[in-house]
Amino acid sequence: MIAFLWAQDKNGAIGYQGTLPWYLPNDLKFFKQMTLNNAVVMGRKTFEGMNKRPLPNRINIILTTDRSYQAEGVKVMHSREEVLDFAKEYSGDTFITGGANVFSFFMEDVDVLHRTMIEGEFKGDTFIPEIDWKKWKLVETEEGIVDDRNKYPHVFETYRLNDK
Repeated sequence: MIAFLWAQDKNGAIGYQGTLPWYLPNDLKFFKQMTLNNAVVMGRKTFEGMNKRPLPNRINIILTTDRSYQAEGVKVMHSREEVLDFAKEYSGDTFITGGANVFSFFMEDVDVLHRTMIEGEFKGDTFIPEIDWKKWKLVETEEGIVDDRNKYPHVFETYRLNDK
């Protein structure tokens, strides 16, 4: 299964200057719970925004057109087809985690959307690509807890294709 997993603000912002525009520990915890013991696919810029540190207990796949790119502890792939072949053979879930171009590459291949919707507006320079929401059905929502560490109201949402 291929799933998208991302957090966005009201305007669709998902990043700013290579990092998340907000600090929301609940979302980081959700991300970890969803992806643990699975595969995560991200672009080179997203990976480098994480200080080139692979996420532990996950298969980290970096998608880049740079054929000479190497990083420790990750699989480097160079095409959408290479990732799709991996996902087809892989017994776990494959999570597409960003950035915007990587989401765009897999828009026609995704089975499930996991979105953290943050009720706020942040400075952003990277936005989630346009999604045809008519194709998707909201199947689960969970209100995020706002507290002294999680200052922004947020909701965890799961969508499935209408025909599945």
